[in-house]
Amino acid sequence: MRAVIDEQTCIGCGVCADVCPDVFEMNEDGSKARVIADNCDANCCEEAKESCPTESISLEG
Repeated sequence: MRAVIDEQTCIGCGVCADVCPDVFEMNEDGSKARVIADNCDANCCEEAKESCPTESISLEG
């Protein structure tokens, strides 16, 4: 499974990085989240997706 973040709608709240730090981190200025792993644990990424207030995370695979 692979996570994808929609940078147009991400508000940089950091919830995904808190929930699943092995897959998500904040960019250098803290304004957006980014994916740092090609594969993610289904449970962890699903929780991050459900926690995202702007529904900016989608899961593929």
